[in-house]
Amino acid sequence: MNNYDYGIIGNCSSAALVNSECSVEWLCLPYFDSASVFGRILDENNGGYFKITGVDTVAVKQDYIIHTAILKTIFTTKDGIFEVNDYMPRFETSRGNYYCPSELHRKLKVISGKPKIKVELIPKPNYALSDAICKIQNDYIKIMSQEGKGHYNSFYVYSNLDYQKVLDGEPIELEEYSYFLLSYHEKLEPVENDKLFLEYEKTKSYWLDWVQKTRYPKKYKEEVLRSAVTLKLLMYQRTGAVLAAVTTSLPEIIGKDRNWDYRYCWIRDAAMIIDLYVRIGHIQSADGFIEFILNRMQLKHEDIRVMYGINGEEDLTERILDHLPGYKNSAPVRIGNEAYLQKQNDLYGELIETIYTYFVINKRASFQVNEEIWTMTRSLVNRVRDIWQEKDSGIWERREAMQHYVHSKMMNWVAIDRAVKIAKFVNKTQYVKEWTQMAEDIKVDILKNGWNEKLQAFTMYYGSDIYDASNLLMFHYGFLPSTDPRMISTVKEYYKHLVKNNFTFRYVAEDEFGAPENAFIVCTFWMINALYLIGEEQKAREMFDNIRSCANHLKLFSEDVEISTRRLTGNFPQGYSHLAFIQSALLLETDYNWSDAFSPYKKG
Repeated sequence: MNNYDYGIIGNCSSAALVNSECSVEWLCLPYFDSASVFGRILDENNGGYFKITGVDTVAVKQDYIIHTAILKTIFTTKDGIFEVNDYMPRFETSRGNYYCPSELHRKLKVISGKPKIKVELIPKPNYALSDAICKIQNDYIKIMSQEGKGHYNSFYVYSNLDYQKVLDGEPIELEEYSYFLLSYHEKLEPVENDKLFLEYEKTKSYWLDWVQKTRYPKKYKEEVLRSAVTLKLLMYQRTGAVLAAVTTSLPEIIGKDRNWDYRYCWIRDAAMIIDLYVRIGHIQSADGFIEFILNRMQLKHEDIRVMYGINGEEDLTERILDHLPGYKNSAPVRIGNEAYLQKQNDLYGELIETIYTYFVINKRASFQVNEEIWTMTRSLVNRVRDIWQEKDSGIWERREAMQHYVHSKMMNWVAIDRAVKIAKFVNKTQYVKEWTQMAEDIKVDILKNGWNEKLQAFTMYYGSDIYDASNLLMFHYGFLPSTDPRMISTVKEYYKHLVKNNFTFRYVAEDEFGAPENAFIVCTFWMINALYLIGEEQKAREMFDNIRSCANHLKLFSEDVEISTRRLTGNFPQGYSHLAFIQSALLLETDYNWSDAFSPYKKG
């Protein structure tokens, strides 16, 4: 069972979700974190959508145009066949910039016969606070929010089809080439088929060229490339921020209240994605994120925060939209995220690990940028020195009392360990002795207090008896080798207690929201990697094939999965899940010689 029958289209300014029936069910304009104009995923009856349907449809088939972010839906009707290409334009200009406007294109082409369509254009601005006002002007339909119903917003729909029939939902016989263009901005030049066709071809060429530059394994090539494109769609062009997902409040558990807004840049998630991007050949994407971080830490006394808005906003106050019932009536719907107030000490490790990868592999950075990065690294090390012995809220952002989380401590070790490597790389050896000792002190502390002798496993926090899948990342970061008896025992104990129906939970102990019911997709990939590394290759591959089969019809993952129904849940598509899928695919690829620089996992 899989109700997430959505594809994602986007251009690094915003993104839309289009379902298998060719309906735009989620779109925020002008940017990722703007209020939705179509939000039916959060309100099935009144959320707003933009649907194209064939009259007397016999069959519908949907897929991406290979190696692009262009979604193609083919309708077979009694009168003929046509296709819809949904995309958001993105391509490089002659000046070296990227054209990625706040607009959605829907290109229609008749393949045979004389098919007819019906259009349901039901905009609901400002998270569906009210109906929209739609007026036909000379060359467009203007969509406006109602006065007193949130902020003023307007949008423009251009088409070569009859506007009145579009608004009335009447049947329209398609011309050979038709189009819809929905823009946040009024267009300055006439909108014509030829111009849109050129933008379509440029967008297609952009993605084909981008994919060509990607390192990928042979066995899982197409799935890895789809995940890589999906991760690219989570990157905000203007600032270099990387989103966790493009949605808000899609519930971890259907009917429950574990619902969060993921349209922000978590430093942890973003750093791990960018680290991977450098390894698979996309250093330019890393440039943007590194600049985003440098802009947050311009002065030596400034600390990095857990998360930011996509433009670097620090205040992400959480609000509940009471007028929305939520996905499958899973209230509340939240915008903003209170996690920005938390203390999550692990993020220093992910960030310095990414800086290390960037420094070693990137050959294009100027000395000025290198010097800024080195200053930032030293500032982060100083911060780790001050906080590594303190409690925090951990990777899972538990909203209860802070603890000495083992994973956070381990990532503090990663921060200093990689900082030592960076210092050696830039010939600043005077820091090596002090930092090496600090890393050793942290490691000794973890091995003494994080290990539970009775359970024969590392646990969630010092003195606890809770299993925590994030500790499996000790392999990824080289904290302990896969031959260490403590790691082998930890993996086996976690497999017994955290794995259900071949899926892995992040933890199974109750938290402030009750007992977790659904498995975390990212944790399932971490378990796959851990099993493989301790020699349990058959179990690893069985689990890998199982979770692969849970992706939707377009090979996209959400955050969670129901272990009994195999239904995807949580925000979608989830960057963390696609990141982890690529990492596992690279690890399990046995007929490709990945160098150590591009594969952080090492066997034995």
